[in-house]
Amino acid sequence: MRRVQIGLLIQQTGPAGIWSPSAEACARLAVAEINHQSGILKQHVELVVEDAGTTAADAHAATRRALKLGAQGIVGMLPSYARRAVADAALNAVPFIYTPQYEGTAAEAQTITTGETATELLAPGLHWLSEHRKAQRYFLCGSDYVWPRTSLSIARAMIPRFGGEVVGEAFTPVGTDTYDGLIERIKRARPDVVLPYFLGTDGISFNRSFHEAGLCPRVLRFTSAIDETIVYGLPPEATENLFVSSGYFASVRSHNNGAFLERYHTAYGEAPPPVNSFGQSCYEGIYSLASLVEQAEAFDAHRIHRLAGRTEQQRTARGSRSKAVVGGRQPIFLARLDGYDFKVLAV
Repeated sequence: MRRVQIGLLIQQTGPAGIWSPSAEACARLAVAEINHQSGILKQHVELVVEDAGTTAADAHAATRRALKLGAQGIVGMLPSYARRAVADAALNAVPFIYTPQYEGTAAEAQTITTGETATELLAPGLHWLSEHRKAQRYFLCGSDYVWPRTSLSIARAMIPRFGGEVVGEAFTPVGTDTYDGLIERIKRARPDVVLPYFLGTDGISFNRSFHEAGLCPRVLRFTSAIDETIVYGLPPEATENLFVSSGYFASVRSHNNGAFLERYHTAYGEAPPPVNSFGQSCYEGIYSLASLVEQAEAFDAHRIHRLAGRTEQQRTARGSRSKAVVGGRQPIFLARLDGYDFKVLAV
């Protein structure tokens, strides 16, 4: 059988490296399943995994390495500051699927996004906090790059619609390991809710500091930047009054997710990398690319881009439909942390 290669770009180092084990595991599961079903265009699929590093320049170089090794398509789960670098390196020569949640602004030409947007993720939580917790005062904070800044800019515009006001805002460099100054600013602002949008392990550091400052019992937190992987890096007491929105939680009960989790644990045993929305997005990304290529009957970037939004992917872990549309919108869930368990709320 002839072979085809797909490049998987993930950050294996830096704050976002926390997601690389689950991202690679989910992508390899998708590839194994696709090969079991005769591959892509009847060609056996091989995954080329490249470390996207910690900068846009690193991601550009990783893309070029993948292409040099023969990758005919790119799936990327990496911070949004590196997205354009990957798109530029691909030069529209191969399809590029960008999988994580993102700010929702117009993506680069020929980039196909499959993740949830900031508007989709923020609205249910802000509405629920207003209705059920009577929240009015909000403090916005996060890592200093495009995704947190743009997401929190969207939040700033939405909050007044739910009867609230922003009482403070702050950003810290990616890789910050001390948050004492930020914690003091939060205390002085006396918010009802903090929206923390920190990248990967920076989210662990911030939320540990938040807990150590004694704020968890008194101040709510709401974000879409926390998942199972990050939560496992916190003491259970640090998840008190923490709410998270996402298009995927491992705890969601659905046929699609149940079947996905069964296949995942069959492949990797009882103690694999924890399933989470960021890692699982690579499973969706591989299937999205495979379905688009099958529909286009070629790895043609321009033809494939036109098919996004109207092509069914063969398998998904999200939603309730048996076959999702590539790039289509998915249900958004709001969950409350109970120790390490995400308890999905009715919204």
